[in-house]
Amino acid sequence: MVKKNTILISLILFLTSCGFTPIYVKNNNVNFSIEQVKFIGDRELNNFIKTNLYKYNNKEKENKIFIEVNSEYQKIIISKDSAGEVTNYQLEANVVFSIKSSNKVIKINEKKIMKNMDDKFEENNYEKSTKQSFASSITNKLISELLTN
Repeated sequence: MVKKNTILISLILFLTSCGFTPIYVKNNNVNFSIEQVKFIGDRELNNFIKTNLYKYNNKEKENKIFIEVNSEYQKIIISKDSAGEVTNYQLEANVVFSIKSSNKVIKINEKKIMKNMDDKFEENNYEKSTKQSFASSITNKLISELLTN
């Protein structure tokens, strides 16, 4: 018992002192402003991305970035049971960002497997929350890509 507690305490002290920081931690040191964004594709996913990108619209920054977003969202049937009823879906979001100032193209995709639910209202809510998490992840990856270049 004492050995387990000693190992646990030393592990906690080691991990808290190691300097670990997540990759997609809040990007507060952004030196650009995302000014104009043109959206094409899935409207709901685009609205979530737009909301996330709005945080990076800063009129005081001189480095202005103009982006065109082309999104595609699919709900693909991946398995059925013996009666022919759908059991699993694959939710897939593919987003292509065209950065106008640097003529750069950034492609990001997200995938998730979702089980079929009996309650279609709950299934739609789950799918909507998945789109929100996709948009958040895609935005974080875009900002990280813009910061590294």
